[in-house]
Amino acid sequence: MPWVKTVFKRLAGLALTVLAASVVIFLAVSLAPGDPAQIMLGTSAQPDTLAALRRQLGLDQPLVWQYLHWLGGIVTGDLGRSYTYGTPVATLIGQKLLVTLPLTALATALALAIALPLGVWSADRPNGPVDILGQILSQFGIAIPNFWIGLLLILGLALGTGWFPSGGFEGWDTGPSALLSLILPAIALALPQAAVLTRVTRTAVLDITGQDFIRTARAKGLSRQRALWQHVLPNALVPVVTMLGLQIPFLISGAVLVENVFNLPGIGSLAYQALAQRDLIVVQNTVLLFATLTLVSNALVDLAYLALDPRLRSRS
Repeated sequence: MPWVKTVFKRLAGLALTVLAASVVIFLAVSLAPGDPAQIMLGTSAQPDTLAALRRQLGLDQPLVWQYLHWLGGIVTGDLGRSYTYGTPVATLIGQKLLVTLPLTALATALALAIALPLGVWSADRPNGPVDILGQILSQFGIAIPNFWIGLLLILGLALGTGWFPSGGFEGWDTGPSALLSLILPAIALALPQAAVLTRVTRTAVLDITGQDFIRTARAKGLSRQRALWQHVLPNALVPVVTMLGLQIPFLISGAVLVENVFNLPGIGSLAYQALAQRDLIVVQNTVLLFATLTLVSNALVDLAYLALDPRLRSRS
């Protein structure tokens, strides 16, 4: 089947792009000014002690050997040991992802749940009350950064009403309280994404509604609502999915700020603390993880095109 060949081509391209990204990330981190051993031991450390620590960390080896050693570790699941925490980086990242992945999934679902109905409704009744309200809220959502929304949510819904915790995460073994800890951070992450997706959905639905095939369907007696749900919305999803894929990097970067605002032990907080403490092996692996998640999401968006648009399947 031709589309299977297309899928394999995309997966091969994804693997090569991740490999190229790993080279860029390794060089950027390794060639940055500063000595990790000096930072760990302090400015009063003796030269022989610094040299011993550099040998222990492999920092005295050529860059090519360090890169190949790191790449081999990624393949085998050994990402090295954190300079700061003294624990395997793979274990550290795995623990943090248990917070960040549910948070981003919840934020994405919430953004879609807000944007799709509001965008379709606004386009179905342009310049109506819901459309005007949606445009105003979209402009506010785009203009206000997510960490500021997070602070407002803490003041209004956490400290003001006491319905939600103002920060922290007690672990998934606490059950519903763990999920409750992610509600406000997910809202803070979702609202800016929902604002963008609402505008894209509204524009796409209005554009498809004016196409000749929709007017033909209406002229043959198809009702307005059936034309909207059967023909307009499926075709309007292509630009919405495109924008959703482009929003993933902003969602990941937003998680770094929001997790720090709500004191969540996620991958964003880990990256921020590792950067502040120059824990280069953690920074290197978390940046590669962010890049891989972005590239995988873009690849999934490309594959979603094949499911949404039959013309792309026939071309492939």
